[in-house]
Amino acid sequence: MCEPTIDRAALAAGLERARVDFHHLLTVADENDWAKPSSGTRWTNEQLMFHMLFGYMVVRRLLVLVRLFGRLPDVLGRGFARALDAATTPFDVINYHGSCWAARIYNRRRMGAKLDRVIGSLQRSLQRERDSDFRLGMHYPSRWDPYFADYMTLADIYAYPGRHYDHHRQQLTLAAV
Repeated sequence: MCEPTIDRAALAAGLERARVDFHHLLTVADENDWAKPSSGTRWTNEQLMFHMLFGYMVVRRLLVLVRLFGRLPDVLGRGFARALDAATTPFDVINYHGSCWAARIYNRRRMGAKLDRVIGSLQRSLQRERDSDFRLGMHYPSRWDPYFADYMTLADIYAYPGRHYDHHRQQLTLAAV
């Protein structure tokens, strides 16, 4: 079987692009920006920025799942994804309130350092991946996030947080952006 060609450099560059941009946003936001409501969400700018960071944090767990379910029979992954899709309503509540609460701990003063650590971890993981593992994939709860597809490969999971980040970045209402 032919191994997939994965552009690790492009995936790594996508992670770094978001890291640099996130720090830029932390720098340009003024004190009044943080409590302002974002556009199209119920979160404040600070809570939404945490949620953007959280998109990278969750990828570390998604990588574990794809490595596991990617080696199991497809029916198990499909069943897992269906069960998660059935729990969309409680997930949405937890996702919203979790970001509200977590932004108090990983606030604007701590978010940048946390993102640096998370992206550093993802960069190291990306470089350690065996080429053969990039063909692993699994079914995901596509109702949870518009950037989750029914089936995603390991490479898709590394690319996911950048799409999530870009989507939410457009919803920030920072004065300087």
